[in-house]
Amino acid sequence: MIDLTPAARRTAALLAAVPDDALGAATPCEKYTVGDLVHHVGGLSLAFTWAATKDPKTALSAGGPSADASQLEEGWRELYAERLEALAGAWRDPAAWTGMTQAGGVDLPGEVAGLVALDELVVHGWDIARATGRPYTVSEEEADACLAFVSQAPADSGLFGPAVGVPEGAPPLDRLIGRTGRDPFWTG
Repeated sequence: MIDLTPAARRTAALLAAVPDDALGAATPCEKYTVGDLVHHVGGLSLAFTWAATKDPKTALSAGGPSADASQLEEGWRELYAERLEALAGAWRDPAAWTGMTQAGGVDLPGEVAGLVALDELVVHGWDIARATGRPYTVSEEEADACLAFVSQAPADSGLFGPAVGVPEGAPPLDRLIGRTGRDPFWTG
């Protein structure tokens, strides 16, 4: 069991600092703008809260959360901060990490869903921080857990883009970012 609270709060702080004029900016996720990723974080926070509580909702059960800046809700900064806090709270319950659950229409063990949620927060937090010029650090525990999780996925699984090579001995966060198909040294 990993505490998602630091990652959720770090992500909420990043979202609160995104200026409106940055929503159209490019990100390390080539197909997505900052606004698209912000919207994605808002949706995944709901999906993975429901996964933790084993309460799948029909609104997201057919597929994963979308990423569409044009769909940002009014007051999204505050709303998404509340959703992220609820996400972290839901995953503090040991029962969230057991049994089977569903996220984005995919059945998976609770333990895996928790790691996916952490990975989404860490990697998309990094994407948003990098795209908006904000500093970004994670704990060694978070980086190691995410790196172990993404390293289990076959390179051709379609979960991530093609891995980007990083120097030998690079920090765990850089290795994670490279493994998810992003250049750890990306600049907009």
